[in-house]
Amino acid sequence: MKEKIVFATNNLHKKEEIAKLLGQKYEVLCLSDLAPAIDIEENGNSFAENASIKSRYVYEQYGLDCFADDSGLEVEALDNEPGIYSARYSGKKDDKANLNLLLERMTDKTNRKARFRTVISLMLGGKNHLFEGQIEGQIRLQAKGDQGFGYDPIFEPLGYDRTFAEMTLEEKNTISHRAIAMQALISFLNNTESLPKNS
Repeated sequence: MKEKIVFATNNLHKKEEIAKLLGQKYEVLCLSDLAPAIDIEENGNSFAENASIKSRYVYEQYGLDCFADDSGLEVEALDNEPGIYSARYSGKKDDKANLNLLLERMTDKTNRKARFRTVISLMLGGKNHLFEGQIEGQIRLQAKGDQGFGYDPIFEPLGYDRTFAEMTLEEKNTISHRAIAMQALISFLNNTESLPKNS
């Protein structure tokens, strides 16, 4: 029987990525599986703080072991913007508006260096564990590809000639920032004999 673990997100794209990475051992639930319209305010000052706010909320409210991630794009020429504000860079949760604003602000920039970062907070048996992943790359001059989400169509990882949005989910999962952090989480869970029983 699969063990239940909550991924504190409403983003079904993220849930799909994570469920594939976790494999057959765990049944991954998301926020909408717990209750309708859960929107946890992320008011931290770092990826780690925001991830911990979400995982702790679920653990305290529902008594379920939970992990949450906070991810973002850091662009060197923009002083690491959008960073923790990546999901609402344009002032709202709108992938296309966020992407277009970023491209607009990069119009006259010759330095296209950027990196994606993820920090995962795992609340397991009341203890918080943090895992981080990052991948270097550059911002394309224009969007390309229709896979993925967010800034994927304009992010080209170092050593590749394609954007994340031009890769299959399987390809992206082998190199992405979230995959790197998840592999650290999975390794930790695999070395934990069993999840503590949720009350």
